[in-house]
Amino acid sequence: MDDAAARTKVEWREWGEDAFAAAARAGKPVLLSLSAPWCTHCHRMDATTYSEPRIAANINDGFVPVRVDADRHPRVRERYNMGGFPSTVFCTPDGEILTGAGFLGVDGFRDILDSVRGTWDAKGTDAGRVPRALRDGTPPGGDLTARAEEHMVEQLLAAFDDEFGGWGTDAKFPFPQTVEFALVRARDQATRTLEAVRTHLLDTYDGGFYRYAGARDWSSPSREKLLDDNASVVRAFARAYRYTGEEAYRTPAAQTVEYLTTTLWNDERDAFAASQAGDDDYYRMGPSDRESADPPHVDPTVFADRNGLAVEALLVFAAYTDDEPARRYAERALETVLADLVEDGAVTHYRDPDGETGESGLLVDQARLLAGLTTAGQVLGDHTETAETVATYTIETLRDETGAFRDGPLDGSGLCDRALYPLDTNVELADALVDLAALTGDDEYRDVARDAVTAFAGAAERLGVEVAGYATVAARLDAPRTFRVGAPAGSDLHRAALRVADHEAVVVPGADVPDGEVHLFDDGDQTGTADTPDALATLATGDD
Repeated sequence: MDDAAARTKVEWREWGEDAFAAAARAGKPVLLSLSAPWCTHCHRMDATTYSEPRIAANINDGFVPVRVDADRHPRVRERYNMGGFPSTVFCTPDGEILTGAGFLGVDGFRDILDSVRGTWDAKGTDAGRVPRALRDGTPPGGDLTARAEEHMVEQLLAAFDDEFGGWGTDAKFPFPQTVEFALVRARDQATRTLEAVRTHLLDTYDGGFYRYAGARDWSSPSREKLLDDNASVVRAFARAYRYTGEEAYRTPAAQTVEYLTTTLWNDERDAFAASQAGDDDYYRMGPSDRESADPPHVDPTVFADRNGLAVEALLVFAAYTDDEPARRYAERALETVLADLVEDGAVTHYRDPDGETGESGLLVDQARLLAGLTTAGQVLGDHTETAETVATYTIETLRDETGAFRDGPLDGSGLCDRALYPLDTNVELADALVDLAALTGDDEYRDVARDAVTAFAGAAERLGVEVAGYATVAARLDAPRTFRVGAPAGSDLHRAALRVADHEAVVVPGADVPDGEVHLFDDGDQTGTADTPDALATLATGDD
């Protein structure tokens, strides 16, 4: 349990069977509080609502209170998230949901306590419900067509904010995967969004990007800094630099790489830490005041999924810029994760030095580490065999008869014994499998990716810009553009291939082609050959 929770007057229990069994014996509902170390509003609710003596006494007397670190329990987070953190969820002893909310002040919490007590007294466990995503089972399969990409382009055009950049009319998120989709289909939208992100969400003093902006004009930033968010934004800026050659995109990426390899680097574990908390008072200070103030807390936990994203981002940046420190830190983090958190293809979410260990075989860890490994295969010419081991484990343990992937094992407390098929993580896995197919020449990986994407095809016309990655991988399934390099990783020819390949292509160093040649394949057919970096650039662009 985190220190903030321990300082409240609520008698929190850890997530697990014991807590739900205690609720069943006592005939009480469960109060589930999902929090995170980086969450400003979570700490505020602990300091106010949960520290109010009468509310705490009411909770302790009438409920079984359970505190969950949402970062450490992804499956709990996905099943009980009320749209953000904190999530305040009231459940039956079987884990079914009675009601829920986000942040609640003292008065709002009193009201919801009275409401839940009345519902519980009147209906008991019959008042519980199972979320639709768990109740309806398998995802909405259908026919996968080129319409998926066309629809997403239409969504970009419809949702883009012409005045301020970004997509949507309320809070603004960076949506880095959407930016990457737009870079090759609506580049002006992508670059204008990155300009807004750089202007409003980049901490130019301490480094790193804030999570999101609370208003349409990108004002009112939520100042938490998460490793996964920052890694994804670095990758988007790096790819924008690849397409434009403009320092305006390279510089923020480089600054953020420095932030990740300093502030968010865990020296003891030789990998990336999880997050840095948002502290509005600190971030409102000027540079001179910050120098004498304690910086916001960094959660040192090394998560497999977030490190996988960071490895991928730093290697992408290194591929476009030849940045050697970025490459070295990516290699170090990857070696740590492989040594500490991977066994026979099963990835463990985290493992603390004191022995506390997270779940193994979660889809989010398998998918994101696989993406880091396939990127390493392209940039470093290494780790492809390990990628195959991770992919094989994932396919054998998490794939069901529809072709979709569950988010983890079918066991656990509450609703964790019910299958959940997260679209975004299925997309991440499918995208990495497409890369792995090109790296290994094994088309079965692409077939598995196709099945996973097709499992959600029935919902393709309803998808919004926030899941543009679905359309990206759908467009890559027939066989992405592939540069097969007859030279080792790090050679001039290989480095040139990395720079000229668009970000949806795959570069295969040390391929089975004549030494000193690069063979270009489009849709599975060879379309050209080059033997120098200049000839390769001409071949890639199609210029005579």
